Amino acid sequence: MTHAITTIAELEAIYGRPVEAATIKEVGRITPHYRTYIEASPFVSLATAGPEGLDCSPRGDRPGFVRVHDEKTLMLPDRRGNNRVDSLRNIVRDPRVALLFLIPGVGNTLRVNGRAHLSVAPDLLASFAVDDKPPRSVMVVEVDAVYFQCARALIRSELWNAGRHHDPESLPSAGQILAALSQDRVGGEAYDREWPGRAAKTMW
Repeated sequence: MTHAITTIAELEAIYGRPVEAATIKEVGRITPHYRTYIEASPFVSLATAGPEGLDCSPRGDRPGFVRVHDEKTLMLPDRRGNNRVDSLRNIVRDPRVALLFLIPGVGNTLRVNGRAHLSVAPDLLASFAVDDKPPRSVMVVEVDAVYFQCARALIRSELWNAGRHHDPESLPSAGQILAALSQDRVGGEAYDREWPGRAAKTMW
């Protein structure tokens, strides 16, 4: 027996209704307070949807890398990565996106829902250049909803508590994972050894 919840009525019977503070914080534009959060954030999770399913991808850069163009528009450069472009493939076919901004040391997070398209306008790409290296595309998000998320999740997880940080050596490395999945065709110790230098040269 699964005891699955299958209706909104069943869900609301368990959780009740949100308090006013949980609903009044949601607006359809980027307010000055919310702009401050976006401009302070060096990291955002990007959620997209497409015919093959869902995708959630990390995006990180110097604080303020997500540009507030106006109160209804955000711009996010696509920096160098592994060229899978899962998120970008989704956006081309389904514009719906969700963003979750994190700021190191801060408990509250910021959530943005909207619709996006990709731009390769030369002037726009040039305006996002770092070390004379422009992104290959810029995601332009039309904002539908913005609201902050309270700090309970980060407090429970102790995400910013350095004393609780995990030792990377206790986990499988990227090279080990790749080697195991490819029967040693790719990955291994050489991959782990060379990756920091390769990443440093291809950051932007």
